[in-house]
Amino acid sequence: MTTATNAPPSRPKAPKPRSRGHEPTATDLLAAAVGAVPGGAARPGQQEMALAIERSIETGEHLLVQAGTGTGKSLAYLTPALLVDGPVVVSTATLALQSQLVDHDLPRLADAVEPVLGRRPTFAVLKGRHHYLCLARLDSSAEDEPDDGLFDAPAPGTTKWLGEAGRLGKQVQRLREWAMKTKTGDRDELDPGVDDTAWRQVSMPARECVGAGRCPFGGECFAEASRARAREADIVVTNHSLLAVDMLAGRHIVPPHKLLVVDEAHELSDRVSSAAQAELTPDMVDRAARRARTFISPEAYEALAEAGDALTVGLAEAPAGRITTGLPLALSGACTLLDAATRTGLEAIGDIKSDDPDPVRKQQAKAVLDDMSKTAQRLLEEAAHDVAWVEKPDVGGRRALVVAPLSVAGTLATHLYDERTVVATSATLTLGGQFETVAKALGLAAPDGKDGDDGDWHSLDVGSPFDYPRQGILYVASHLPRPAASGLPSAAGDELLALVDALGGRTLGLFSSRRAAQQAAELLRSKVDLPVLLQGEEALPLLVRRFREERASCLFGVMSLWQGVDVPGDSCQLVVIDRLPFPRPDEPLAAARAAAVDAKGGSGFASVSVPIAAIRLAQGVGRLIRSTGDKGVVAVLDSRLETARGYGPFLRKSLPPFWYTTKREVALGALKRLRDAG
Repeated sequence: MTTATNAPPSRPKAPKPRSRGHEPTATDLLAAAVGAVPGGAARPGQQEMALAIERSIETGEHLLVQAGTGTGKSLAYLTPALLVDGPVVVSTATLALQSQLVDHDLPRLADAVEPVLGRRPTFAVLKGRHHYLCLARLDSSAEDEPDDGLFDAPAPGTTKWLGEAGRLGKQVQRLREWAMKTKTGDRDELDPGVDDTAWRQVSMPARECVGAGRCPFGGECFAEASRARAREADIVVTNHSLLAVDMLAGRHIVPPHKLLVVDEAHELSDRVSSAAQAELTPDMVDRAARRARTFISPEAYEALAEAGDALTVGLAEAPAGRITTGLPLALSGACTLLDAATRTGLEAIGDIKSDDPDPVRKQQAKAVLDDMSKTAQRLLEEAAHDVAWVEKPDVGGRRALVVAPLSVAGTLATHLYDERTVVATSATLTLGGQFETVAKALGLAAPDGKDGDDGDWHSLDVGSPFDYPRQGILYVASHLPRPAASGLPSAAGDELLALVDALGGRTLGLFSSRRAAQQAAELLRSKVDLPVLLQGEEALPLLVRRFREERASCLFGVMSLWQGVDVPGDSCQLVVIDRLPFPRPDEPLAAARAAAVDAKGGSGFASVSVPIAAIRLAQGVGRLIRSTGDKGVVAVLDSRLETARGYGPFLRKSLPPFWYTTKREVALGALKRLRDAG
């Protein structure tokens, strides 16, 4: 299925194919890569995807490719990428996926295709500057102010014990020893690792970096070395967060390239929203004041402290949630004070010169003041394209005043596609069976949703190697009452108990709230003799490992489990979803975006809430079938998936084509047969 639609950005020049004598094709490289795996065989969807990307490389047309789980999409996009006069950039959703490519997929691919290419392709990983050890920061960490060093103020509602500073000091000392041995300075290579507080003492966020030219350790900088390696590599693997920062910063971080592959592309717009989000907290103001104290007057320091106090009062008085009628007076006053105080501080610090005695710490102070000044001004502007809200945890914790863009589609349309061809891929790019919703979120579709005829982008669904109707059942408990209050309704709890008991465990429970997950765990622990693992009671990787190893166990949790669990085999043969994952009314961005659609005469629920639920639901349902031998049942305890005439069919079309039923006895019978089969 291929469609062409209108794209706002100008058509990029086609990437120039890498000059080569034998002229290998993507098919040649894919065959070599697959053949290097014992028993390996190219899959039709994988071949179709590789050929489509090869065509995009030649034509310069952007491409959206939906490739179901098990397609082998990594090889499908890496093999044609080797035909480009590089570097080619591959962006992944997470650092874990980034590591998977660099540590496993690419080394094997390089070995396999070297005889075909006549050379060994090279690759490099590119992470944000804060992932690398900073020698300048390490050199000055012993002299840091108390708030930046080993004596960070405890979080509200907590008590800091004296031994904690000693433990932190030992971690920093180990980092100093590691700094003498490491060749890359990459945090992920430190084993065992250190906690975030210790790492902050030896790393430098990009905005606080003075630059290699003015840094006394510029010639030894690990982050700069990683960028140098990336410029020389055939394939550069980065992540969506850094790609977003690169776009917002004028595209000077990632090396120039003609082909960009965006894996797990359905997450990109959220990462860009996060990168464009800013916040103010009292702790942030206090930390900035302490950092700047050496370089500003006592009066300027007091002005910053006063602004921080005003922000504390304003956040205490303001209710949590989206700000819809203008900044409350107390918060507006706090932002005004902060804007004035930060500007005074910035004027006092002035420019950082090459002969400055302490350029690193001075740049740190200047950067945080500048960030706060811009955020305060942005909040005071109250622009229609921004959304502001107050974050308040239920119990203790930090309070923050946050601002984020209402939409990033325009940003993506302007910055993502210019001067490069983009291939975006994921297992969930079609919603309701169509690409247009995701394309619009990625800045490709026309704002009015109408297709054009200039063919600047194409879409392709290569399907999945899984036989979903034979491998799995989608059961919707249509007899249950429509969900109302938060938590787990008693009828849904009874249904969950019957399903788990029929199978004898092996259940992944995906819940809409922590309260519902806790209630489900308590119910099962009181009724059945099965190990019930609950997210939050142990570290998530440990829980997933136990779930994989203990076949009779159940694992219950919330949203991070909807995407982050990969348990093929018979350890996971039942996935239970308690309710449709619509955004909560108190999710500020989703609520603001829906309200904006409503204001224009559309349906915010249909345009915003339903697509969000479709992506989340597809990700959750996708936890069941992870290999060609998997079998099982997805049980949705929300009757609306069957009974809602408007969005029910749309959501079902967004899911893999499981055998569908609303009959309870059919689902229970299938689970009992799976249990009896061992």
